Amino acid sequence: MAPDPESTVDLDRAKVVALIRAHLADELEIEPDTIEEQTRFREDLDADSLDLYTLVQELEDTYGVKMSDEQAAKILTVGQAVDFVLATVGPGARGSAAATQSPE
Repeated sequence: MAPDPESTVDLDRAKVVALIRAHLADELEIEPDTIEEQTRFREDLDADSLDLYTLVQELEDTYGVKMSDEQAAKILTVGQAVDFVLATVGPGARGSAAATQSPE
């Protein structure tokens, strides 16, 4: 499903954090308030490969981003995932070149 062009116009960091927080809280059955931008997926949340795969799918479905396995492996924290989404679909990000940026 392609992202709604109207929703990407007002995309901001807080909205992306909220989506990731809600997804992880539901997937891992934890309180959303325990998830911060510096929260590490594996070390702090004990997320496994399947948990991370479903998060990537959620981001792809919601925002239309494409994330390679190599890119996903470099994303270790909630903040890095947010950075990736914003770099890919945020203001000024256009076309497939933006979708291949690393979160660094």
